[in-house]
Amino acid sequence: MTDLLGRSGALQYLTITRPDLSYAVNRLCQFMHSPTDEHWGLVKRVMRYVKGTLSYGLRISPSASSNIHSYSDSDWASCPVDRKSTSGFAIYLGDNLISWLSKKQRTVARSSTEAEYKALTDVSAEVTWVVLLLRELGLHSWKPATLWCDNLGATYLCANPVFHALTKHVEIDYHFVRDKVASGDFLVNYISTIDQLADIFTKPLPAPRFAAMRDKLNVVAL
Repeated sequence: MTDLLGRSGALQYLTITRPDLSYAVNRLCQFMHSPTDEHWGLVKRVMRYVKGTLSYGLRISPSASSNIHSYSDSDWASCPVDRKSTSGFAIYLGDNLISWLSKKQRTVARSSTEAEYKALTDVSAEVTWVVLLLRELGLHSWKPATLWCDNLGATYLCANPVFHALTKHVEIDYHFVRDKVASGDFLVNYISTIDQLADIFTKPLPAPRFAAMRDKLNVVAL
């Protein structure tokens, strides 16, 4: 069973260039300190997937656009142990995926809207960093970054200047995202769940949808 730790570490290293592994590795690493035979079986399943896709990698290609657009998603209360949600996001610079994340949220969300809003906060912080880096390099397009979210309630929270009684406990995060929208730095738009690319970072997917999402992340045979 001790091999589980070493192999999980190797898988975690692979996620630097293989975003399609992020969700599986994120889930497995939550049990590194007390793994079971079931977790070992899942590690072997992931390793078989890696072996079958050794020729795959993240494609970076010239892009006519330098605009930033991102996708954020969450799977509300997905952990059966502590009922915490899983967040995920994907950030593109033009046509190229440049940053991604899959992680369990730190606190329990009281609603799917809150979970989605927390995911928006995560991607907002990362996009802010990307924008600052591009400006420093003289590569920023100076157009607002577009954030795509598949929860209408969360998109409304970003534009509504009045706090709802049920969202006062997320006030700090709310101000951060709302202020970015109010200043014109971000545009938060709704996208249907079927087109939500960050879906691959928040939950297990059927094989056909997983393959379709992997292609849209630009993870292809090189």
